[in-house]
Amino acid sequence: MKIAIYGSRRQHDNLGEVRAFLTAAAERGCGLVFHRKLFRHLAEEMPDVMSATDYDVVDELGAHEPDYVVSLGGDGTFLRTAAWIGGREVPVIGVNTGHLGYLAALGIEDLAVLPLALENADELFRIEARSLIEVDCPSLRFHRLWPYALNEVALTKEETASMIVADTWIGDEHLAEYRADGILVSTPTGSTAYNLSVGGPLVEPEIDVHIIAPIAAHSLSMRPLVVGGNRPLRIIPGGRASHMRLAVDGRSLQVENGEEIVLRRAPFRTLVMQVRERTFTDTLRRKLHWGDE
Repeated sequence: MKIAIYGSRRQHDNLGEVRAFLTAAAERGCGLVFHRKLFRHLAEEMPDVMSATDYDVVDELGAHEPDYVVSLGGDGTFLRTAAWIGGREVPVIGVNTGHLGYLAALGIEDLAVLPLALENADELFRIEARSLIEVDCPSLRFHRLWPYALNEVALTKEETASMIVADTWIGDEHLAEYRADGILVSTPTGSTAYNLSVGGPLVEPEIDVHIIAPIAAHSLSMRPLVVGGNRPLRIIPGGRASHMRLAVDGRSLQVENGEEIVLRRAPFRTLVMQVRERTFTDTLRRKLHWGDE
């Protein structure tokens, strides 16, 4: 079994658990592939373990074909892990060392038993196929950023600018001209992220929809909207400012007024591993403290 590992470099409080995981992986004959930045951090913190571990160190996965990918960190780390593996539909399991951790299947206390658990993955885990948004616009192509969002795409005003105007289309059908501080288009996975903060709806993660939500709309009639994921969305930004900010899962760049932005369902999905016995509603109750006395 080959396991690829991508993680936050803030592992100082978790070195005991990481050490136990690497030891267990070695004992079970697992091949490991580390992202280079995480490897450098761990090699500094625990050189004895890293020198005794069978591993490869990479910036990009390239020809490596892991059976599983471990994301070690919070939800932000999970998003970077999804970008790291790219279009490979290989199961990713999140181990939460952050705060809310909606995307994580396990806590850091479970890390040591993960190599054994993965040998029984069919019994212990289920795999959710999560859709992504593909983003196309001239500025994004020029900057060569990873053009896919597992959570959301946000078009917002610059810090000192007035509101933006976002002329929005669903396929060939005109939807609305949003006047707001910004407009957010989320996947179901992203419904528990930025979308939640701006008052958008929570959506089960495997439903094929996009969520359109204005950010601080300048009209109370502009409400969040859930639309099917089968048609592309087109947004043409306008307003007084010459530039706006486009963020794709937090990777941001500047786009020009009038530049057409096209959002469509990506041609691949991210496979998210979850503990079989836990459901989406279980996660909401735990993370949002629903039903707490």
